[in-house]
Amino acid sequence: MPADVEILSQVRAALEREPRIKLHQHPLRIALDSDGTLALEGETGNIAAKKLALELAASVPGITGIVDRVRVVPALRMGDGQIRDHVRDALLAEPAFENCTLRVQAGGQWATAREPISGAGDSIEVSVNDGVVTLNGRVGSVSHKSLAGALAWWVPGSRDVVNGLEVDPLQEESDSEITEATGLVLEKDPLINADSIRITTLNSVVTLEGLVTSQSEKEMAEMDAWCVFGVDQVINRLETRQ
Repeated sequence: MPADVEILSQVRAALEREPRIKLHQHPLRIALDSDGTLALEGETGNIAAKKLALELAASVPGITGIVDRVRVVPALRMGDGQIRDHVRDALLAEPAFENCTLRVQAGGQWATAREPISGAGDSIEVSVNDGVVTLNGRVGSVSHKSLAGALAWWVPGSRDVVNGLEVDPLQEESDSEITEATGLVLEKDPLINADSIRITTLNSVVTLEGLVTSQSEKEMAEMDAWCVFGVDQVINRLETRQ
């Protein structure tokens, strides 16, 4: 069997073994370039399935890089303008970004949604294309970057979020930073009681422990953790109160 055929076979087998990806329900197209770069394209049911597919594919021997064309099936189909406006409004309403310049792209033109009086250096630019939200600019911490990304993911029409925000001053994406960012994102979700959840991170793998009130809260907390920039895996050990 040629090497490229064997690699593709291993990738597909890895995806099929992971039940959360549901490859038969959400098939992904897989293509391998001559330099070992693998392209994944299609839709997954949620952000967890998307990230797992990318991680599993990248772990197959012989893969030198991943081209990510995987999108998430949106909870609600929306036009790009609707998605952009929802993301803009969420960022405007979030106190953590009240001193951040916010610009949005509409009709090929950039418009300023907010320019703080203090003249702070932070800035976020929002654009949307075919349901994919792109965030560019500069924020002051990894937690702020992750929060902006989570707010974009929480818009029901979002199919993907490309978080290109730079962190200034530069911070390493350490386990402690991921834990802090995950905690902040959970705190901002009004449907989650973050005080009852313990978060630990090891090698970019986040573990959630504690008691929650329902299965839906348990699942939402996990999806929130998957939204955090830099998270490679989420282990959900949350228990529901009887």
